[in-house]
Amino acid sequence: MSKKYERMNHLIKTLKDMQGASVKELAAKFNVSEMTIRRDLDTLVSQNIVRNQYGAFFYNKEISGAADLPEDYYALDNAVTSRIEEKKRIGTFAASLIQENDILIIDTGSTTEFLARAIPSDIRTTVLCYNRNILNHLVNKENCSIIFAGGYYHANTEMFESAEGLSLISSTRANKVFISAAGVHEALGVTCANNYEIATKKAIFKSGVEKILLMDSGKFSIVKSSYFADLEDFDVIITDSGISSEWIKLIRSKHIPLHIV
Repeated sequence: MSKKYERMNHLIKTLKDMQGASVKELAAKFNVSEMTIRRDLDTLVSQNIVRNQYGAFFYNKEISGAADLPEDYYALDNAVTSRIEEKKRIGTFAASLIQENDILIIDTGSTTEFLARAIPSDIRTTVLCYNRNILNHLVNKENCSIIFAGGYYHANTEMFESAEGLSLISSTRANKVFISAAGVHEALGVTCANNYEIATKKAIFKSGVEKILLMDSGKFSIVKSSYFADLEDFDVIITDSGISSEWIKLIRSKHIPLHIV
C-alpha cells in the first residue's frame, strides 16, 4: 500500500476519533502540507466517507458502504459495513464447522471477524490469529486458548506481521484454516488488497489441514493486486446466495465443496 493511501486510512480513523477537524489541524497532525491533506479529504468526500461542514471535516457516521477507492486502498472499518448481513451469515456458518478441541487459524478480514464473534464460548479451541479485531472477539471466550503472532501493525487491516510472526505460524499446526480474500478470478486466481498480506497467507496455507475460504459473493470475478493462491488450493468455500450460477458451476466442476448461506 502506498504512503498516500495508508495516510488516508489513518485520516479516516483520526476523524472518527476527533469527531471533526480543520485542514490546518490535520495537516499539522500528519506533518504534510495543507494542499496535500485537502486532496486526501476531497477524495474521501467524493466517496461519501467524509463530509465537509463549513470548513470542518467529519467522518460520515451514516455511511452504509462507500464506493471503491483506488485499487490499493482498503480500510477494515469500511469493509465491515459492506454486505454486513451476508458476512454475518458466512461467519456464523463457518463457526458451525468448528468442533471440540479444534486448532484454528483465522486470517485477517471483515468476514473472518464475524467468524470470531460466532465461535461458541462452550467449545474448547486453540486459535492462532494476528489481527486486533479478531483478537478482541476471542479474549472473552473462556474456553479459547489464543496464540497471537505480533509484529508491525497495519492500521488499515488491523493486522500485525513480522518475520517472527511468520516463524510462529510456520511452527504451528491447525485442523482448520479460515482464509479471507479481496477477489477471485477464474484465470488470475485468489487475491488480496495488500502486498504485505501475501507471506502470512501463504504461511497459514502450509500450516493447516483444511483450508476454508470465506468470501462474500461481491468478490467473485474481482482482481486485486496481490496474488496468493489458486481456487483449487482451497478445500471448502463458503459464500452467500448472491453468487452467480456460472461461479457455482465452475467451483463444483473443480469438486470443491461449496456452502451457500
